[in-house]
Amino acid sequence: GLDNTTYNLISALEREADFLYSTVETYINDARKESRPQAEEIWKTMKDDKRKHIRMLREALSKEATENKM
Repeated sequence: GLDNTTYNLISALEREADFLYSTVETYINDARKESRPQAEEIWKTMKDDKRKHIRMLREALSKEATENKM
């Protein structure tokens, strides 16, 4: 099995990716359709943040795999 830290990294990656690749685009489009530029910018900023989070989590998982902790 996986240790808790590795499991947590995988779990967080899944949640971040789900938000990035399915949910946030809906929120951006809704704000755009309703002519809410401030809300649209908030969602776009969060999208960029999620990309950074995903990159960090992938790097951590890659390190875990390289160090044979998986």
